[in-house]
Amino acid sequence: MPSPLFRRSIWAIAGLIVLIAATVAAVPFIASTQIVKDRIAFEMSAWSGFRVSIEGTPDIEIWPVFRATLTDVTLTDWDDEQGSPVIEAERVEIELSALSALSGNVDFSDAHFIRPTLRLKRLADGGVEMPHSSGGRLSRAIERARATVASNPMEPDLSALPADEFGAVEFIDGRVVAVSDEGEDEILTDLTGKASLPALNKAGKLTATGVWHGEQVALELSSPRPLMLFAGGEAPIVASLKSAPVEASFDGTIDMGPDAHVDGQAKIVSPSFRRMLEWSKPGILPGSPVGSISLASKITGDLARLKIENAQVTLDGNPGMGILDMSFDGPVPSVSGTLAFDTLDLMTFASSFAPMAPTNNVATTEIDTSFSDRINLDLRLSATKATAGSIALAEVAATAQVKGGLAAFDISDAEAFGGNVQASIRFDRKPGGTQAEMRLLASDIDGGAFGTAAGMSHIVPIGRGTVSVILQGPGLNWNTLLENANGSIAATFGVGAIAGLDLPAFLKRTAGRGFFSLDEVSGGTLPVDGVELKATISNGVARIDKAEARTPTSRIWLTGIVPYVGRGLALSGAIEAKEITASTSTTTAPVAPTVPPTAFFVGGSWSAPFISPLVAPVISSPTGD
Repeated sequence: MPSPLFRRSIWAIAGLIVLIAATVAAVPFIASTQIVKDRIAFEMSAWSGFRVSIEGTPDIEIWPVFRATLTDVTLTDWDDEQGSPVIEAERVEIELSALSALSGNVDFSDAHFIRPTLRLKRLADGGVEMPHSSGGRLSRAIERARATVASNPMEPDLSALPADEFGAVEFIDGRVVAVSDEGEDEILTDLTGKASLPALNKAGKLTATGVWHGEQVALELSSPRPLMLFAGGEAPIVASLKSAPVEASFDGTIDMGPDAHVDGQAKIVSPSFRRMLEWSKPGILPGSPVGSISLASKITGDLARLKIENAQVTLDGNPGMGILDMSFDGPVPSVSGTLAFDTLDLMTFASSFAPMAPTNNVATTEIDTSFSDRINLDLRLSATKATAGSIALAEVAATAQVKGGLAAFDISDAEAFGGNVQASIRFDRKPGGTQAEMRLLASDIDGGAFGTAAGMSHIVPIGRGTVSVILQGPGLNWNTLLENANGSIAATFGVGAIAGLDLPAFLKRTAGRGFFSLDEVSGGTLPVDGVELKATISNGVARIDKAEARTPTSRIWLTGIVPYVGRGLALSGAIEAKEITASTSTTTAPVAPTVPPTAFFVGGSWSAPFISPLVAPVISSPTGD
């Protein structure tokens, strides 16, 4: 027979099994009636400081995790008489402790918010304001930490920080909206992530993904002392943001005190600067910004000023380095500094803040300089080698300025065409409209190289010379500027030649008294002693004041007008023989001219000029020659 001890053991085991079964069976009943709805709401309110409301009956799960699922959960400001939820969620899943539930308490470390909505207040200036609770453990912990920081800002006693256990909060398919008198507008959608903080004095981490301005964004934040940041203290932080338009990261320390300060390494990379600006919507978007851009540097500063040191900048594959200073204490942000590049595309660079040269697609597009009201820019840059379209430059020194309606890009010194070049383009908004100005001074240059770069297909001077161009006019768009421009053009070249003019063939055709295309006599090169051009531009029409080429035996001159509209030509000119004398030991006598006097008219268009012979007495040489 079994011994009494054995029977008692059997009964003890059976009783234990019954007790466990009864306990498991009792948990849902006890939890649902004593804990879940009231106690969870109380605990959530105690932590957040908001009024918590839970609609519906909680759903309790025992296995594999003791979990309570709540529906229609709202968190509301206690002082809000209208009761508009600050946070609401369709469902909240909370992992509970079964033993705590049996004792009438709530102990949970993880909460999962499914399809939550966070409501921010839209301010009058367009910004948003985070909701503020009137109490709660988190608020009290931040206040205690703030007092700790205030007692010794330089070396706060970290052991005095609150050590309450917290846990993790997960959010799935949420959104963030801004609320104003006009209603709600979505800021973030498809928001999914997790905030982990084992205890208030421990390291914390936030990971989140969402959609902002139509683009998927991934954010990661981590800090060994996040509570210090909330309390206005200093703590290390590592942050990264990833999206298709831009990727950015920071690794350093942040001081969230009254004089907030930042010190660390930052990096930003964008495959398209324009797309990044369009996406982030900072209100600063010139017509044709640069393509790809990257910036890596050490940054230090506060809310009023940031210093970007040892900046490594790459613009469209052109690497450079320098130092930048950003100021935020004025009406608009200000950026100043110096950048040095080995190679640089000047048109691309300048297009990031000033409307550059016209193309077929944008010649009639309105030039927008409104961005110059939203940023001040003063940059000095240099480049060992640079390009401006098809023009190659070297040893470039330039400046870029944007301020109060002014957008300007100036090349103060550069080597090009075998000589020196200075150039500028400015757009200045005046009460009567935007005014544009373009200037070019090319000194001691190779005329042939200049003509090739300028796209000149007819009559190109070959030799050393100087070219000056000044244009001013309304800056509504590029066509308006050129059609109404005022200014001047001047060019002087020394001994050399004129490519694209066969003078004997020209004289032969004019002798035939029939008009002909300039292309028909462009197969030669005419040696010259010098070339000079002076023209006055008024309302888009260039009036030739002086256009003269001097050869050893003749003088060729032109006068007339060249309008921009229609690209037509209306010029008259002549070829006059120089008076040549022959000397002997006793006498000096004139020599018969080798070139017969010839007069002609030049018409047609810039791209296809034609020549029509005239009777020589019909025209006379321009005055002053």
